[in-house]
Amino acid sequence: MTDNHSSPENSSTAETSQRGGWQRPVIAFCSVLGIYFVVAYVILPFGWEQFEKRHPAFDGDPRITVTGDKHPGDPLNVALIGTAEELQQILAAAQWFPANPLGLKSDLKIAVDTVLERPYNEAPVSNLFLFGRKEDFAFEQPVGDNPRQRHHVRFWKSPTSDPAGRPIWLGSATYDERVGLSHTTGQITHHISGDVDAERNHLMQNLEQTKQLSETYQIPDFHPVKEGRNGGGDLWKTDGALSVGVIAPK
Repeated sequence: MTDNHSSPENSSTAETSQRGGWQRPVIAFCSVLGIYFVVAYVILPFGWEQFEKRHPAFDGDPRITVTGDKHPGDPLNVALIGTAEELQQILAAAQWFPANPLGLKSDLKIAVDTVLERPYNEAPVSNLFLFGRKEDFAFEQPVGDNPRQRHHVRFWKSPTSDPAGRPIWLGSATYDERVGLSHTTGQITHHISGDVDAERNHLMQNLEQTKQLSETYQIPDFHPVKEGRNGGGDLWKTDGALSVGVIAPK
């Protein structure tokens, strides 16, 4: 004869199975919620705190240089962190030459070398101004044998330092593609390529190849305005990012 009544053991097993059926999703949900709170309120804030301790804020810095007659100059697009000596050493290792200061001798030499298409690795660059003074350093990388075309960058020491107290150098890297008359003053000048991001990337690539940078990163939207014209009337465009390189301490 068949027994239709369940044994106490079977009932207990069924109840345990039912509890396990709803407990597992609850445990999984609580685990995910716990991981979220740990990541969102502990790990990420700590990570950003450490990032900010090692990286300077550029919020108060200017975005555009100015010419001697107060016209907008070239945009800032690079920054290096390190001492003046380290700055000069890494540019030399990247095969960028320090530009000669402006003067009658250097002005005549660049004019003659441009006409005769002779190389001039230390040709002078015009002065641009930031923080009320002209550039602290200017470097260039020649292209071919004619100083009409060249890569060049100017650097100004910022009044602020990084969190470790090391100097910050704000720079404007542009490419001279030809010599002509300024669209604003009619004076003889170099005209730059409008793609200032390409020159920024070229310089940073050269610096990275020296193996003297301990870190590189970008600050997006450093430029809220993505295009403009410099003192010579040349149009420039950018994605707005500032590329930053940290020179490894000696």
